[in-house]
Amino acid sequence: MRRRLLGAVLAVAVAVPLVAVAGEAAAATNSFRGVNWADARDNYVNGWVIPSGLTASDSYSTVYTKADGVIGGFQSLLGANTVRLPINPQSVNSAWWASYKAAFDSALAHGMKVIVSYWEADTAKDGYVDDPAAWNTMWDKVTSDFAGNGNVYFEPMNEPFGYSLSAWVSLCSAWLSRHANIPRGRVLISGTGYNDNVTGVGAASALSGTLLSLHFYGFWASDTTRAAWTTNLSNRLGSYSSRTVIDEAGSPMTTGLNYTGAANQDGNVFTSYFAATTDLTRARQMGIVYWPGLRSGDTYSITRQSGSGLAVNNASGVAQLRWGWGL
Repeated sequence: MRRRLLGAVLAVAVAVPLVAVAGEAAAATNSFRGVNWADARDNYVNGWVIPSGLTASDSYSTVYTKADGVIGGFQSLLGANTVRLPINPQSVNSAWWASYKAAFDSALAHGMKVIVSYWEADTAKDGYVDDPAAWNTMWDKVTSDFAGNGNVYFEPMNEPFGYSLSAWVSLCSAWLSRHANIPRGRVLISGTGYNDNVTGVGAASALSGTLLSLHFYGFWASDTTRAAWTTNLSNRLGSYSSRTVIDEAGSPMTTGLNYTGAANQDGNVFTSYFAATTDLTRARQMGIVYWPGLRSGDTYSITRQSGSGLAVNNASGVAQLRWGWGL
């Protein structure tokens, strides 16, 4: 997630020799026009993950009703067609899953794509799967529930910064073998480090056919020009843009920044970063899943709760995000 220190972000695992697959896949990922719906605790929770607006006591029907308001807001206010939702073993291997699954069901009923991603607990935050046996049980349940729905996409782990490239490829290869009934085109493999570089996983033949996920944030550098940010992002993508979904990118939305118009973009870290990111995703037909669509207390949140629905925090930010989506 975005609150990692810059030094750790840049400490990407040392590359190891891997057999490469030829070039870039002949595809695009811009069918993912998404947002993250996140827990106020940043999804790193030693317990149930509960996205903003939900409560631990909610029943399935209550979660479904609340999710209808949130998902409907993402669609009507932003034009989103994808939502990324967090899971962990405590949430899935427990009674909460029977209620929380309603958020997934609501999104699917709205015709949305759903990206489901595993977060480690806040008691660890070491970039490793906390409990491999519980992790496998969790994924066995989630894939069993949603394997038959082509709009559900699976991300084995968010920000696997503890693993070397070779160890991460090995873990993902084992996941793919265990869940061989899931088409590889519905699996997003996180880039190394904090999801901050996909060139290593993109080159790994063991992961061919999968999508890739990249995270990219404006606090990672101090550049104030679109050109510099474009170079920064391009280097993280290498030749794998057509397989990659940027499933976390975001910028302050409650501080009054104006994100639209060239005159407002260069000269500020965050406006130049967000302009470069959205310009590149539009030009390369890439998907982008904004962080966050909704998260209580987060200045990056592009919406806030309003009654049973949502309200926009920054209209210029929405316009620039929609530009990046190709709308």
